[in-house]
Amino acid sequence: MAQPIEVIGGIDTHTDFHQAAVIDTIGRHLATEAFPTTPAGYRRLLEWLRSHGQVLVVGMEGTGSFGAELARYLHANQVSVIEVDRPDRRARRAAGKSDPVDAYAAATAVFSGRAKGTPKHRDGSVEAIRGLRVVRASAVKARTQTINQIKSLIITAPAAVREALRSLTTTELIRRLAASRPGADLTDPAAAVKLALKRLAKRYRHLSEEIADADADLHVLIARTAPGLLALPGVGTETAGQLLVTAGDNPDRLVPEASFAHLCAAAPVPASSGRTDRHRLNRGGDRQANRALHTIVLVRMRHDRRTRDYVARRTLKGLKTKDIFRCLKRFVAREVYRHVTSTFSSAPSTSPAT
Repeated sequence: MAQPIEVIGGIDTHTDFHQAAVIDTIGRHLATEAFPTTPAGYRRLLEWLRSHGQVLVVGMEGTGSFGAELARYLHANQVSVIEVDRPDRRARRAAGKSDPVDAYAAATAVFSGRAKGTPKHRDGSVEAIRGLRVVRASAVKARTQTINQIKSLIITAPAAVREALRSLTTTELIRRLAASRPGADLTDPAAAVKLALKRLAKRYRHLSEEIADADADLHVLIARTAPGLLALPGVGTETAGQLLVTAGDNPDRLVPEASFAHLCAAAPVPASSGRTDRHRLNRGGDRQANRALHTIVLVRMRHDRRTRDYVARRTLKGLKTKDIFRCLKRFVAREVYRHVTSTFSSAPSTSPAT
């Protein structure tokens, strides 16, 4: 009996439809077709791929955005998905630009070995943490904008209003503005600015409550997901949440451990020249994860005895502060990786959906 043909899929993702393409194992283009971004469309797309042969793997652009749900669907149906980067401008100019061309390019990138990255599964508790953190981050940003607007209005307010408020702390300022009585004559600039400040103060309070609620929900969820991570010195709810989101629901894809450090921009970059042998900080990677590592290191340098001793010892050897930071970030990244991977490897597995 003849062996079934083996094929590789490629998908160019969009908001309303996904363009799919199929190639065989010697790189020949077989077919391309568009499918709607609906549950029925996902089923038809998978059936269409399998109608051409045994699907070895699917290369996809945008697994973290437009293709997130399709990647989850394919993973649930035991189809391996590879994250494909968008072709650079030079390649686009040479090959042209269209949805079928991009779909074939995604499949070809997997076939050639140029694309190898396994995307995040986005189907577990870490994805829930990511969603809650998005809301919290937007609330923090809006609250910062609100207090800046309050202080800006105070600067330009009439003297009687400005002098009564300019020396107050933020907490007292918000309390006094929220309880104020601006007056009914809005043609008076002083009354109008008092009303504006009162409304901004109420907005600030509402955003603070929203942030507090998000923090409480996140703490419970993170403590349930990775209790060992929160137990590490210097690691709080915010930093733990960010590092979990960076690792994803399937941190086992980050092998070896150095790949997680590289993802967090904590892997040393060679900066040697001539007789000078040194490394420097990495300026790439996930900058939010790098910021979380930076925060953990700062906290440890202030409150962790072992870290303070290490800094003192390395400083006596002539190491610069930025190089000490690089070493400490690398150590924290290694420590976090061990806790995250051990947590998810010991978690009970769930049977995939069909």
